[in-house]
Parts: sequence; structure tokens; C-alpha cells
Amino acid sequence: MRKGATALVLVLAGLWTTSAALANAPERSLRPSARAVTSQLILPRETTVPVYYNASIRPIPRPSAGLTGSSESAQYIVRAASLPMIAVRIASSVPGVARSLRPVARPRDIAVLARNQSQSPVRVASSEPAETAPRRETRRDRRQRTRQTRQGSVCGDRSIRGQEISSIRGRLRGCGVSSPVRITEIDGVSLTQPATINCETARALKTWINNGVRPAVGRLGGGVSSLRVIAHYSCRTRNNQPGARVSEHGRGKAVDIAAINLNNGSSLTVLTGWRDRTQRRVLRRIHSSACGPFGTVLGPDADRHHRDHFHLDTARHRGGSYCR
Repeated sequence: MRKGATALVLVLAGLWTTSAALANAPERSLRPSARAVTSQLILPRETTVPVYYNASIRPIPRPSAGLTGSSESAQYIVRAASLPMIAVRIASSVPGVARSLRPVARPRDIAVLARNQSQSPVRVASSEPAETAPRRETRRDRRQRTRQTRQGSVCGDRSIRGQEISSIRGRLRGCGVSSPVRITEIDGVSLTQPATINCETARALKTWINNGVRPAVGRLGGGVSSLRVIAHYSCRTRNNQPGARVSEHGRGKAVDIAAINLNNGSSLTVLTGWRDRTQRRVLRRIHSSACGPFGTVLGPDADRHHRDHFHLDTARHRGGSYCR
């Protein structure tokens, strides 16, 4: 009986305490209510470093007017998917602000590039092409370069331009050329007509042009342009005289020059300039300088057959060059 009475007393005491607590309970629930979303913007804050947000935030396109040329800091308003409107003022000194925030389109062949880079043992960080050492010139390259340089040259001299032709057999005894060449230009000085001669005569012409003609002319008329050729190979007798000996023209050893053409269009003509006050000194120097390179040099003072040209041939005489 005592135990049952004690239990009853404890139950009654608990009920009394609970009823007292319920009597002081608030009328409303203590659960906090949801924060009201306000449309008012938070005051901007100044920062000097770029502000980074999570991946769900996308920038609003830059305004087309109002910001260009302004000294004030540009404002970018960013809306978050689960956040209210946030205004952030980014200082103009922050790097990257002047560029567009729109990402560059990904290359179409990015998968191929990535696969190639993963397979390559060496990766190049720079997009610039790597410098390669120049390839050393081989013997084959030198031969090809020499062949290209000599193309159009004859007599083993690059400055003597022309072509090799087949041997010439003359109709008269003593005529003919075993290894003739047809010369068009010698060391930059062209011939007014191709001259068929042998290589010995071609080399003598080059020596005469460089050591005699060019120094004698100098800067007169802008220098030497061409030689007026009026005769070269011809199977005939000397001065076309019947019964005379075969001319050196018939052996490919002679060439006749009637004038020295200059770069300004003027000419030093043997026929009119040999006794002209302005040209005779130059023409006589040119005539005398041919003695040595050529074995025979004939001019207007030799005879009437050479009053209008210089006859030059490479025939050798016992007493040396014959110049008149």
C-alpha cells in the first residue's frame, strides 16, 4: 500500500508541473520565419583584386554605352541563382577588366590536339614554332648551285654568256672552228649581235673590256653598255680580196667592233669619232689597250678597209702583237 501511494503522489506532482509550464507557453511558434527578400541593392564595395564566384554565376553583357572613356570604375551586376542581387564595383586598375569576359570558342580539333600532345614525349609550352638549325650545304647542293650559276655560260667562265655550238667546217681550205661558241654578253657588256668565235677570242674580249674599254670610258655617258659587232666568223679571204690568205674571221679568231655604246644612249663611233675632238682621245686609248690581249689590232690608220671599225684577232706573230 505504501509503494502504491508513493507512486500516485509522484504522478500527481508531474502533472502539476506540466500544467504550470503549459500555462506560460508563447502564443506563436519559436521557429524562425523566412527572411524577406528585398529588392534593395547592397552598398557597393571597392576592391583592387578580381572577384571570383562559383560556376553558377554568369556575367551580364557589358553595356554598350556609358562606360567607354569614363574615368570612373566600371560596375558589373551579377545575379546568383540562389542569391539576391549583388552589386560589386571593380576598380579600373584590376588586370583583365579592359578585355571582354566572353570566353573564346573551343577549337573544333581540340580532341585531336589533346591526343597528339598526350602521345608526344615532349610538350612545347609555347605556340611559336621552334627554331631549327640551318641545314649544312652538301656536295650535291654545291654542284647543283654551280650548275645553275653556270647555266648559259661558256668557256668555263661564268661572266661569258652564250652557248656552245657544233663544230664548223668551212668551204675554203683553212676555214672552220673545232669548238665554236656564240657569245651574247661578256661580264655585263652585251654584244649587239651574237658573235661566233672560239673561247680564246672570247677571253681576250673580256680582258680588253675590263682592262681597256671600261677604264678609258670611265663615267662618260654612264659607262659602257654594249659593243657594236659588225663581223665575226666568216669563211673568207683577208679583206675579201681574191687570192688572198684566209682571214682570221674564217678561223673564229676575229671580231670587228664599230662602236662603244654607252648607258645614256650615246655612242663612241669609230667612223666619226676617231678624229673628233671629244671622242678621239678615248677611242685611241681603247684601240691601244687591245694590243696585248689580241695579236692583231687594226683601226682607221691601218688602211681604208678599217676606217669604220676595230679589227681584233688572236693570231700570234713572232714579233709580238701587230697594232696599227
